[in-house]
Amino acid sequence: MLSPLDDYPIHQIAEPIRRVGTSDRNFYDRYYFNCMPLDPDEDLFLVTGMGQYPNLGVADAFAVVVHDGVHRVVRSSRALGLDRMDTTVGPFSVGVIQGLQELRFRLDGAETDTGAATTLEFDLTWTGAHHPIEEPRHRDRDAVGRIFLDACRMAQMGSWAGTVTVDDRTWEVTPDCWWGSRDRSWGIRPSGEPEPAGITAHLPGAGFNWLYVPVRFDDESVFVICQTRNDGSRVLEEAVRVWRTDQSEGIEHLGRPEYDLTWDADHRFVESAVVQAGKVRLDVRPRLPVHLGVGTGYGFDAEWRNGRYVADLVVQERQWDLRTEEGRAPMWGIVDSSAEVTMDGKVGHGLFEYMFL
Repeated sequence: MLSPLDDYPIHQIAEPIRRVGTSDRNFYDRYYFNCMPLDPDEDLFLVTGMGQYPNLGVADAFAVVVHDGVHRVVRSSRALGLDRMDTTVGPFSVGVIQGLQELRFRLDGAETDTGAATTLEFDLTWTGAHHPIEEPRHRDRDAVGRIFLDACRMAQMGSWAGTVTVDDRTWEVTPDCWWGSRDRSWGIRPSGEPEPAGITAHLPGAGFNWLYVPVRFDDESVFVICQTRNDGSRVLEEAVRVWRTDQSEGIEHLGRPEYDLTWDADHRFVESAVVQAGKVRLDVRPRLPVHLGVGTGYGFDAEWRNGRYVADLVVQERQWDLRTEEGRAPMWGIVDSSAEVTMDGKVGHGLFEYMFL
């Protein structure tokens, strides 16, 4: 099972690169990006990603954009094959221009499985605002003690340049006006077709309460991450500040993160939040929420799941009209929202991600 990547001196185990260091079916390796305009009058938030699932033999990609009251998803899946350096999935492609600093993510126009043309396209180049940070290893077990999540992740704030087209409108994206966050994660998390629940269906769940807030300011970035069980115990927590100067970067650990959320009347969306870690207080105003799990493969709809084999190659587009009750009804699960954040009188922008199960 040799592949072109085996010609590079990067092996970690006594196997070809195509064979990962575990037989767990849920091993994955994924890109995640988001792209937001800083102009509060611009009604758009884009989230996109690509993943490989070596033990399932699948690669897939998605882009979800909320604009003008429509939740719009373009997604593609293919058989992985042998070449893990092939970071294309149908009309999606990721190119690493400079590792840890500059990448290009594209979604070209394509024909979908219905014969219609996709209504979302982009050609975007990412530039990191600082060196990525390595977040704490994320590990969790189910009710019988089996590890269902064991992941390594790096995270980074940055800016975008290029174009985004939705229907007939095209935005010129410039680094001074379009920011975002990204992460690269790999390891084990539920992927592909759902596994039988077995005895865990009859055992009480621990709960999965999640908050993730990466924010960029002019000369620094702050990353807050917190996963809590229903009994109040913490699975994962970190709060750090990354300082940027003309000469160097530094990381300051801020202490235990705490947060206070103000929900809307339906308890579906967070209207505002205060996130505190040591001497740092973030006052968060979410702007445009996106239900990341709907249509993208993150496990909240049966039709499409990350790592699930669909066909040797397929491209699809789905739309939900959020101005109708029918379109809003499927929206649940993890929420990614663009956000404006105030800290010590400074205004920053970033991601406000939450899920409380």
